[in-house]
Amino acid sequence: MQALINIAREVAASEVMPRYQKVVAELKHDGSLFTEADLAAQTALQRLLPQLVDCPVLGEEMSQAEQEALWHDHPDGLWIVDPIDGTSNFAHGLPYFAVSIALYRNHRPVLGVVYLPVLDECFAAEAGCGAWLNSETLPLLKDDKQLKHAMASIETKWLSGHLATRVVTVNPYHSHRNFGASTIDWCWLAAGRTDVMLHGAQKLWDYAAGVLILLESGGQVGALFHDNYWDENPWHRSAVAARTPSLFTSWSDWVRKNK
Repeated sequence: MQALINIAREVAASEVMPRYQKVVAELKHDGSLFTEADLAAQTALQRLLPQLVDCPVLGEEMSQAEQEALWHDHPDGLWIVDPIDGTSNFAHGLPYFAVSIALYRNHRPVLGVVYLPVLDECFAAEAGCGAWLNSETLPLLKDDKQLKHAMASIETKWLSGHLATRVVTVNPYHSHRNFGASTIDWCWLAAGRTDVMLHGAQKLWDYAAGVLILLESGGQVGALFHDNYWDENPWHRSAVAARTPSLFTSWSDWVRKNK
């Protein structure tokens, strides 16, 4: 675990932060942004991670065909990375972005690290062993508030029109935020900085490390159309999540009734 954390920090220091607020973003075919920092960080991770555990690396900045082939051909072991999650934030000088790394076996996460270089916060988890922020055990906040007092992390872009409208007009929580980096949303939920989360569809690298960090902190997760989160399409996986079991029950019940 410490070696994996060191790699995340090293790549952020050598490839990401020297380019922060100095690169021009370009458009990918799907309309999302990327920069030379994304490519440089992914290249570095592809070099370093197999030295730690000898598995191939699936990165966001690969073609869809490459990604799908790696996912299907390497269930025995696969690194999944988002070299910079929150590229739009990174390219515009907003400090909400992260390097995300996960090791998957049998299509489930066993190690996860999400590093926020501007804040120098490193979230990490190992399956069955717990989750941490730097050296502190998660969750940081351990109260069990009611849903009506909750802070929600909501991404409406991939929700149905009805549910997207309901969460902002008759929402059952106190307030909501959307900062534009899914990997960090998972971590802040695990830490207790937010209380519930809703996302209509995340890519594999958006949740690869974060979902493990949440689960190992004691949080719970389901999906919009499946009680079992892992039953959804791995390339477009929705997330209905909360940092405590009681919040998850009330939150998921409300979402199901309003979707």
